[in-house]
Amino acid sequence: MSGATVELAALPGLPNDQDGPVFREPWEAQAFAMAVALRERGVFTAGEWAEALGAAIQRAQAAGDLDTGATYYHHWLAALEGLVVAKHLAGEGALSDTRDAWAKAAARTPHGQAIMLLPEDFAAG
Repeated sequence: MSGATVELAALPGLPNDQDGPVFREPWEAQAFAMAVALRERGVFTAGEWAEALGAAIQRAQAAGDLDTGATYYHHWLAALEGLVVAKHLAGEGALSDTRDAWAKAAARTPHGQAIMLLPEDFAAG
């Protein structure tokens, strides 16, 4: 396990077992990997990450999240998106457009198949 992963695994609430982080869905592992990669590349510090994740969890709890652990990676993704915008890696508009495109692609994809984003998924309407 890399030093960054050990550091991230020590965060309170991170679903893990003796082998490391545990993921319920592939997107959770991808969000985890993106955060680790950006942190390792110096885009943000461990302290910035911990602050962003803590704030995302607090916002969710204030909005009624029951904090059962099932939504942990939703908070992880919210923190990651916030840092991506704050660090000017992408704008909120680009993130919103990508969320919309993903929803279109997911809607046309049969269950169990890989979701593929196509250029037309980014078209308005």
